[in-house]
Amino acid sequence: MPDKREFKKVLVANRGEIAVRILRSIKDMGLQSALLFHRVEIDSPSVKMADEAFEVTGETPVAAYLDIPQIVKICVENNIDAVHPGYGFLSENAAFVRALDEAGICFIGPRPEAMTLMGDKIGSRNFVQERGFPVAPSVIDEGDEEQLVSRILDIGFPMVIKASAGGGGKGMQIVRDEKSLREVLATARVEAQRYFGDPRVYAERYVENPRHIEVQVLGDEHGNCVHLWERECSIQRRFQKVVEETPSPALDQKQRQDICEVAVGIAKAVNYTGAGTIEFIYAPDGEFYFLEMNTRIQVEHPITEMVTGVDLVAEQIRIAQGLPLSLSQDEIKQEGHAIECRICAEIPDEDFAPAAGKVLMLRPPVGPGRRFDSGAYEGQKIGTAFDSMIAKLVVHAEDRPAAIQAALDALNDFVILGVDTNADYCGRVLRHPAFASGDTNTSFIKEYQADLQPRAVGEELHAAALATAALSDRQFVAMMDEIPYPYRLMKEWRN
Repeated sequence: MPDKREFKKVLVANRGEIAVRILRSIKDMGLQSALLFHRVEIDSPSVKMADEAFEVTGETPVAAYLDIPQIVKICVENNIDAVHPGYGFLSENAAFVRALDEAGICFIGPRPEAMTLMGDKIGSRNFVQERGFPVAPSVIDEGDEEQLVSRILDIGFPMVIKASAGGGGKGMQIVRDEKSLREVLATARVEAQRYFGDPRVYAERYVENPRHIEVQVLGDEHGNCVHLWERECSIQRRFQKVVEETPSPALDQKQRQDICEVAVGIAKAVNYTGAGTIEFIYAPDGEFYFLEMNTRIQVEHPITEMVTGVDLVAEQIRIAQGLPLSLSQDEIKQEGHAIECRICAEIPDEDFAPAAGKVLMLRPPVGPGRRFDSGAYEGQKIGTAFDSMIAKLVVHAEDRPAAIQAALDALNDFVILGVDTNADYCGRVLRHPAFASGDTNTSFIKEYQADLQPRAVGEELHAAALATAALSDRQFVAMMDEIPYPYRLMKEWRN
């Protein structure tokens, strides 16, 4: 039997919306919370929410959150029992897990062996294929350029070239003919080295117009492993997800059961503990292939929580404590439909260029069936130091049409001034007839690029809309009506 571990103080080694979300579960479980922060985020909601907060320093803000010795030292000096990494940063870094192990601190996540195996795109693919799970035809780069090119030509085009050590769509290249193959391979290797410090790549048969479907799994130290159904993440730009939903409109109940059972089979084969996601490419003919496994909590986990009622972060903590899963497979049901829009500081109509500015007003949409996960705050300076995502707008309704309308209503109620975001663009996606009918794939944004352009608005109407939005906010109006200090001392004006 696994040893039970008692946690008193849990550190969140992350920032922004995911830090706020994890802190919420830590507090709900009656545990003491701690947080890392960089000085540029001293006023963030997560710092104010945590029981304790510890500053990390580095040449850049990102470097500070990646400094393993510094973070372990903070944990040791402040009696931290466990660390939750969130996603990104050190969440899939096996060296971080081992450093915490050596210091006697629990990592809330999988063991480093599983993390290393499934984090290597080549190794994980071979592991899955050897155990009889479906994978797309592929070629591994073993250092012989001519052999790699020859084997790619044998499989045929199109092919997608990926970094072996990478994820999140970074460095991926699609090649459609022999003429550009060598150039694409060279570019992919350079990008793999730049992003991940590892130039190895592999080539995989590219499925045209696929869907991106993933399955949430949970495994504990008692041999239990369950799925929490699937999520569809096909609406992407540059291989980065924009809109996610669950259930997938593409699957019937048998297909749903099949893909979820394969995901559980893969997780069991790895002896996986914690929360993880098995990602698949789903072809138009109904076939699906293993893509990769993310050994952490996903950005889009809230939609799974909305339809199942399961607190995934709480389950992660329970698993790390050595406790069994709180639910059996039969007890995990999908109820209704959920949609998530990633709100990013970017300008979609300028090729999704990153946006910067100061948040002058922030009014999140609240109400039944709505969830707004964010670490943003009024007065915050949005720059390029971190990822562009600043919030996640999530809705839940009884079925897909109702969820789409609920998401549109919530987007209409969402107000942020001072920095450009993709909120309006998400609304355009949701209103598109192809999305409404469930006819989506990973090329959706590119295919309907013209349809997703904004309607032209004249300068006068634009100014009137901004004024209306501002004047509809009570706090803004009260601020306008407030008389500045020196003039409050004066009586009525007389002329």
